[in-house]
Amino acid sequence: MAKLAHPSKSTDRPAKKAKIDAPTRVAASRIKGSPRPQSKPKAASPELKDTEPVITSAPIVSEKKKGKRKENFASGSNATKPTPKFKKRKNDDEAHELPSTFKVIAGSYEKLLYGLDGTTTVGDDSKLEYHMKPIFIFPAHVSCIKAVAASPHGGKWLATGSADEIVKVWDLRRRKEIGGLMHHEGSITHLTFPSRSHLLSASEDGTLCLFRARDWAVLRALRGHKGRVNAVAVHPSGKVALSVGKDKTLRMWDLMRGKGVASTKIGKEGEIVRWSTDGSLLIVQSGSVIDVYNTDMALLHTIKHSSRCHDVKFVKRVNGDGDVMLVGAEGKKLTVYEVSADQDKEPKIIAEMVGHENRVKAVQTLDIALPAASGRTSTTIVCTVSSDGNIHIYDMIAVPVTKISPVAVYDTKGTRLTCVTLGDGEAESSGATGGKRKHDDAVDDERGDAEEDGSDEEYELGLGEGSDDEDEDEQEGEQEEEGEESD
Repeated sequence: MAKLAHPSKSTDRPAKKAKIDAPTRVAASRIKGSPRPQSKPKAASPELKDTEPVITSAPIVSEKKKGKRKENFASGSNATKPTPKFKKRKNDDEAHELPSTFKVIAGSYEKLLYGLDGTTTVGDDSKLEYHMKPIFIFPAHVSCIKAVAASPHGGKWLATGSADEIVKVWDLRRRKEIGGLMHHEGSITHLTFPSRSHLLSASEDGTLCLFRARDWAVLRALRGHKGRVNAVAVHPSGKVALSVGKDKTLRMWDLMRGKGVASTKIGKEGEIVRWSTDGSLLIVQSGSVIDVYNTDMALLHTIKHSSRCHDVKFVKRVNGDGDVMLVGAEGKKLTVYEVSADQDKEPKIIAEMVGHENRVKAVQTLDIALPAASGRTSTTIVCTVSSDGNIHIYDMIAVPVTKISPVAVYDTKGTRLTCVTLGDGEAESSGATGGKRKHDDAVDDERGDAEEDGSDEEYELGLGEGSDDEDEDEQEGEQEEEGEESD
């Protein structure tokens, strides 16, 4: 079967385009790894009245092996340990204006996608109150939803992945389905936005795909895992990513060049991999065991949790300095571990977020601005979803209280929730109203669209320009494709 390569630089060869699947429809057949022609806009589904497939995708870039030996960052005499020098991105968290509202999007085994608007108010007793109101509930896929991700820092994109092998893209501002990315040939296992302008996906087909939000082109298909990829974690710098999978390896990917740079065998199937907020630590979870490593891949600690873990998340403390590690597990609660600045000290349990009646399946966090009347300028919220059908919001200000209850609860009436993401709502504004406010919103949308097209961040991910070696690889790939087609 012919492999697809980057299009030739000559103008007489038209680019192939990937089909964007119409809402809730799965393709009957397709050539392995190939993009498909663009579909015509179809009538909207009852669930999404203004659904409008508009994405076209550039051809998939073939990944050529150059015969170079990859670095192995396992410990040992023959191993080479990478010592990457990370720099902070231009669009840093400190420069980002915190939203005063937030959005909660959760997926479920029942194929339903839940969207909630979250707000904060100050009551008559000067007590801060949290509220969640549903804005949409509909079946987003033809199979269970396994991953969701919202673009950060006020981005408008939402991506959902399912066992139907499709990554669907949605515009959260206009509440429209944009289309489906059909590059993977296995269930989607993980989705994350390294930046507002790029999406990284993982699948049971053993590959990771890096998409550009401007036109949803596949910039790179990252191959290396032999079997299912379970999880991906992008370093806070946005320059490298880690992945774990069924092949019992931990792999590092250079997002600047779009290729694998190192791998090590960890002796067990990693289910989750996560970076700490400053990128100085990483964890790999398998079953009820969490291994803590430093950036030299030296094993620092092995934490044996009380029950099987389903999700792990690092977050900065609101009271005090440093990180805490949140662990959602079978034990019906979210456990809070204190992570010391001294890496020789083992993380210890300091609090528990309670209230669920079944396993905690996923956890996400978001920094938000608070009303001035609350006496605080900002906080970090923690959102959890459970198989009991409830979505909980916790306030990190309560840590280190031993038992922390949710500040807001939304009941889906028994839906088995599987994944969750948090997105920015409205940013704190100066109070413009009427036509002035509408004009400001339009300007903000245009500015946000330009940023999400990649003009500001392509340099950060190194995806705007290809090296000479990459051009040579693409030309070789084209020659191979032509030879296979002639055969």
